[in-house]
Amino acid sequence: TFSPAVVLVFLPAPILRINGARLWPQRLIVGFTSGKLTSFKTGNLYSRPTIKKICVDMVVYYETLCPECRRYLSLMVFPTLVMLSDIMSLTVVPYGNARSSSFITELSEYAVAISRKSMMATSTCLTITNDAFPIIFCMESSSDVIKSGQACAKLYAPALDWGAVMKCVNGDLGNQLMHQNALKTDALQPPHQYVPWVTINGVHTEELQNKAMTSLFSLICSTYKGTKPEACETSHFPCRGRCFS
Repeated sequence: TFSPAVVLVFLPAPILRINGARLWPQRLIVGFTSGKLTSFKTGNLYSRPTIKKICVDMVVYYETLCPECRRYLSLMVFPTLVMLSDIMSLTVVPYGNARSSSFITELSEYAVAISRKSMMATSTCLTITNDAFPIIFCMESSSDVIKSGQACAKLYAPALDWGAVMKCVNGDLGNQLMHQNALKTDALQPPHQYVPWVTINGVHTEELQNKAMTSLFSLICSTYKGTKPEACETSHFPCRGRCFS
């Protein structure tokens, strides 16, 4: 059981990538033709002010009900994003070890397969909203991932139409978006062997994976080539303070 109370309070606005642009969206319109995902366009969007620096690009391929994925997102990825949002760009791809066959995996228990599909679809549909990150992290850090979705949405995005999210989850849009995640995951080089699977600036090695899993904050700081933010500089100073009665 993971508590979402502490680390989910100060999340910066989520960043979406659309044709290479980093945006804070208020609305994202997904285009379909003959039932197939064909295009993205933005409505009522405003861009981040131009910053002459290249952020560290981190992508996490994960499985929604994987305990280690949940722990990693909640306890490592999210706090790092909060502290280093100015120098890192995060993309989460919920699919992981699933296999595409109407997106219901062949598990021994049908109920478990349905739960996995439901959570994966919910996370996927949330990624096209401007409130994706706080809700997903809230869900992954809760004691019941499946049932916490609506409560997390009410807490972090009270204006979000949860009915629209469920329509996406249970409809063709959800399947199309999950299919895109499947294609991204299956195209990984080298092919993923486990989850969470991390790429940094498009590269995956066992060394990078180990650093991302054990010291992500330091990895992002050391990988960034621009002027280090204060958080990176001060993180190396030891804490020697003590409280006495």
